[in-house]
Amino acid sequence: MQINRKIGWVSAAAIVVANMIGAGVFTGLGMQLKYLGNTWTILSLWVIGGVISLFGAFSYAELGVRLPKSGGDYHFLSRIFHPMLGYLSGWVSLTVGFSASVALSAMAMGAYLSDIFSLHGELIALLAIAGISVVHSFSLRHSSLFQNALTFVKLLLIVLLIFGGFSIAQDTNALDWSSGWRHEIGQPAYAVALIYVMYSFSGWNAAAYIVDEIRLPARNLPRALIGGTLLVGVLYVLLQLSFLRQAPRESLLDKVEVGQVVASFMLGHDGAQVVSILIAALLLAGISAMVWVGPRVVRAMADDHTFWRYFARDNSWGVPVRAIWLQTAISVFMVVTSSFEQVLLYSGFVLQLFTTLTVAGLLVLRQRGAPYEGYQSPAYPWLQYIFLVFSIWVLGYLLWDKPRESLLGLVNIAAGAASFWWSKRSG
Repeated sequence: MQINRKIGWVSAAAIVVANMIGAGVFTGLGMQLKYLGNTWTILSLWVIGGVISLFGAFSYAELGVRLPKSGGDYHFLSRIFHPMLGYLSGWVSLTVGFSASVALSAMAMGAYLSDIFSLHGELIALLAIAGISVVHSFSLRHSSLFQNALTFVKLLLIVLLIFGGFSIAQDTNALDWSSGWRHEIGQPAYAVALIYVMYSFSGWNAAAYIVDEIRLPARNLPRALIGGTLLVGVLYVLLQLSFLRQAPRESLLDKVEVGQVVASFMLGHDGAQVVSILIAALLLAGISAMVWVGPRVVRAMADDHTFWRYFARDNSWGVPVRAIWLQTAISVFMVVTSSFEQVLLYSGFVLQLFTTLTVAGLLVLRQRGAPYEGYQSPAYPWLQYIFLVFSIWVLGYLLWDKPRESLLGLVNIAAGAASFWWSKRSG
């Protein structure tokens, strides 16, 4: 099937931004302050997360131009290494990556709105997932306009929070500019906090999953990936500093609803409720982006595996509606059966593993020496080496410190391998 390329780099970058900015940036600070207190230490976490994500975006931009087809990791790993590895990445994207991210954003949205509307948070989460899936079951144009509008709301909210955080002075805050960072950076707690930060940055590769729907992808894909990642990285650092300026450490400590706590100090109770509603809209934008992008992986897998063709079939608007509702069902299952932290840790290990393999794939592809004159990652191969060393360290630490969640992720991969062989036999 020929897919009409309808979106430009702005819409593609909006998908990157919407995928990246989600529950993590409004929940991570409270967990970090459990273990760390120095402002330099906290900000270094977010700077490192942004730099590593940018290195990954450079790599994915080149891969997307070299191998221009929707599917992201699935397409890259299938072409570079082996169809089974690509299949497993697609399996993980569906069952863990996009589905888990939808579930996490919906859970956080429920937490922010439950008190305001006197509804159970889980019910709000389920209604949000179902409603967004209905919107994206119609035309690509509807999806694009809806996504751009929600992403604009998301960016506006973050800019307002940053502006408020720097313009309103508080008598007490969580700032600590002492030299204690030298001690904190060497502690195991720093590694734990960095894992949560990397989750907050996940989604920087989103535009690579919809290459077929981007006009002039050789030019617009690198713009979307790099521009979106860079913008989010800068906003994240400024937002965390803004939060630290507005509330004392004791009020933020171990809190999930960090944005609400900060808003209560800045604007009072009524203002905090307004901000909570806006944060819910922000999370809704993330859900929307992931419901849009995720099912395109199923469409890409269906080209090679008959098992997925039923779900990849498009409706009359050219939308893979069955894949959308398959992903929705998995997200709903996670919301009903798991906690926020369980879903985060379980998905984080597996997603980092396949992102690492994909960046390594660029090294392999370059080594083969095929003729190519398009976009190239700067500072190759050093940026890729730094990304890989960092990722291996994170994976090793997760496996050692969180064995239950990491092993569950490996079990999921094993189930995907079994379905690959079953698909080959049945096909």
